[in-house]
Amino acid sequence: MADTNGIAILVPGALHAHAAKRIDERFRLIAIDKADASLVTPEIARDVRGVASMTSINAAFIDALPNLEVIAHFGVGYDSVDAAHAGRRDVMVTNTPDVLTDEVADTAVALLINTLRELPKAEAWLREGRWEREGGYRFSRGSLRGRRVGIFGMGRIGQAIARRLEGFGLPIAYHNRRQVEGVPYAYHDSLLGLAGAVDTLINVAPGGASTARAVNAEVLRALGADGVLVNIGRGSTVDQEALIAALADGTIFAAGLDVFADEPHVPEALLALENTSLLPHIGSASVATREAMADLLADNLVAWFTDGKPLTPVAETVHVSR
Repeated sequence: MADTNGIAILVPGALHAHAAKRIDERFRLIAIDKADASLVTPEIARDVRGVASMTSINAAFIDALPNLEVIAHFGVGYDSVDAAHAGRRDVMVTNTPDVLTDEVADTAVALLINTLRELPKAEAWLREGRWEREGGYRFSRGSLRGRRVGIFGMGRIGQAIARRLEGFGLPIAYHNRRQVEGVPYAYHDSLLGLAGAVDTLINVAPGGASTARAVNAEVLRALGADGVLVNIGRGSTVDQEALIAALADGTIFAAGLDVFADEPHVPEALLALENTSLLPHIGSASVATREAMADLLADNLVAWFTDGKPLTPVAETVHVSR
């Protein structure tokens, strides 16, 4: 196995502890407070060949590292990394897909059920002693029964969600940039068309310019008064102000959200709404899954510097080679 101990890997800001441990054991780890080009010293610029991050990496930071070969990103979504610029600079970018697929899909289904059946509110009723004092919690107005599900983003996670919901006997349709070969569900070539055909929209779309505020007021109106939105993808893909208005005036029935436009800030207007179930971006947040993501990040670095072939390159940099 190739000796990688002298290779400098820069960690800007926080990184999962297990990933940092793996990197420190195999490489020379250099840490700085954040991914800011002004913090790159001449020595860092000279020595660093890899970056391991779970933060935003912009073009200026990439350009400040002339010997950079690879950016290993913690997370399946990598819209916070300027991967297109990295690709033009012949810098490889990797992410951590697959290992979190099942965890996120489980969370999506749980969030949908919580939104419809109000399970967190019912548990709070019990814990506050209100069951004993006031009687049973109210009947939930929502139910999973008879719903038609649309999935926005039929990638790995979208397909895993669909397989789970098949077990509930629900019909499934989807919208993607293009139809996915081998997927048996009904395809809609527009998000608006999908929203008009279903009453439950699960958003798994990645972030970026092409999906910014894609779930807008028009889409929410098409979803209808019985409509439920679940967002397990990116907060940027939903027009948050339009969603708040649609929830407040009954344009849609309810929403379950794990992601928000300006995390960790959640608008008071959302918190005040009774027809929401809100989670603090915990889709993949189990010990086992986050450790598997950390291992994949480290394994990508090892594979790059030993074989020149990372395990999970992103689309914008698949052309890059050592």
